[in-house]
Amino acid sequence: MVEPSTPAPPGEPATAPPHPAFDRRRAWLITALIVAFMLINYADKSVLGLAAVPIMDELDISNSTYGMISSSFALLFSLSGLVVGFVSARVSSRVLLFTMAVVWAVAQLPVLFVASVPALVAGRVLLGAAEGPAASMSMHALYKWFPANLRGLPSALQISGAALGTLFAAPVVTWLITGFGWRSAFMVLAVTSMVWSLAWWKLGHDGPYGEDRVPAAHAPAPRGRTPASAPRERLPYRRLLLNGTVLGSIAGAFGASWALALSHAWLPVYLRTQLDLTPGGAAGLISAISGFSLVLLLSVPPLVDRLRRRGRSARWSSGAPQGIAVLLAALAMAAFPFVDGMAPHLVLLGLAFGGHAIVFPLHYMTTSAVVPPVQRGAVFGVVAATGTLPGLVAPYATGRLLDSASSPGTGYTHAFLLSAAVMLICALLALVAIRPERDARRLGLASQADDPQTDDPRADGPQKDNPHTDGSRADDRRGGRHGEGQPAQAAQADGSKPLAQ
Repeated sequence: MVEPSTPAPPGEPATAPPHPAFDRRRAWLITALIVAFMLINYADKSVLGLAAVPIMDELDISNSTYGMISSSFALLFSLSGLVVGFVSARVSSRVLLFTMAVVWAVAQLPVLFVASVPALVAGRVLLGAAEGPAASMSMHALYKWFPANLRGLPSALQISGAALGTLFAAPVVTWLITGFGWRSAFMVLAVTSMVWSLAWWKLGHDGPYGEDRVPAAHAPAPRGRTPASAPRERLPYRRLLLNGTVLGSIAGAFGASWALALSHAWLPVYLRTQLDLTPGGAAGLISAISGFSLVLLLSVPPLVDRLRRRGRSARWSSGAPQGIAVLLAALAMAAFPFVDGMAPHLVLLGLAFGGHAIVFPLHYMTTSAVVPPVQRGAVFGVVAATGTLPGLVAPYATGRLLDSASSPGTGYTHAFLLSAAVMLICALLALVAIRPERDARRLGLASQADDPQTDDPRADGPQKDNPHTDGSRADDRRGGRHGEGQPAQAAQADGSKPLAQ
């Protein structure tokens, strides 16, 4: 149901557009398409790892060479995420996501014609360039369809596409590889990407909560606040990127991405060669780990939404869980090489490679709390670019450790201990640095993190009194008349309502 927006009081100048209407049906359709987008994205990433053993056998390549091929995926991954983040201020999300999906399809084709190391590298580099902006830009597109206090569940569903991608891709891709050869998996993924791109071009459009609204800087400052402290249209990127919340969010993403990169490149090989699992058994275990990630993704972010609406700070509701998740995954990563017994080993594997999943939706939420909406896409691109750099390092470093160790088991132990150390440092940085309320106030964006009581478009009737909504409780008590210029509606219009819900 689309709810009408409240018109401006008669006789007053309309200095800002009305509150964007929340189209629930359309918003959830876009969410479903973006979940499918992320599912294909992670299936594309995981196919090389799932096909690693037959590819290494057929092409007779070493662990270091395979690690180099896997790391080549990240060669342009971060750079493209950074560039497209800035481009997103001028190009619609519809065009960006469509282009990415088409390039995904093209990137799977080289190995179908020439099965060689250069062809694999070329395909992975092109795929990485097209997938680098995928998570941040699809989240940016999703945020355009939901107001700030309803973004927890959609954010979780968007990131859950990663878990779903591995949950379903692992058995399906393994079935294709064992039944029809490893090339068949690349072909099926190319066709799937093309089908999605056509559906998105027809149905995907930018929503009403984008950054193309009237900027808050054009509205008067709310009563009791000076113009300098009111939300502004733009802030210097240096200030945005060097505040503690953004740096802590990047650290959390870096630690989680290290485990994710290791999982995509080496977990299937480890399960096959060290735990002696069959291809089906390895795929089943990887699917189980993804299922665990999915449960976390569907339960924790909605809980964050509820905590924020009840007045809990963003630091403890969405910041601390990021550090805790990476910390627990790091401890499990350090422990499972030394644990005897298959059951405890598998439990620790699940925690090490699945427990970090909640970091990905939450680090976007904490970042958005300290960024003006007009700059959100660009900052998301920077955060994604730096937070995902482990994809360039972890696979190749693991291959080198395996080739230089006295035995494969020793090599994996060294690789897992190195991963645990990196993740532990990232976890501590995230726990200490993420403070959205403090950093939002320093940037003059205090209302974005301090005010959990945002207007809920699901509720009918007049909005609650809120000093951040119209700058005057007294005006509301005298009949709901907003102050001249309606600063709050201007803030709502460009999306500068609280974003850390």
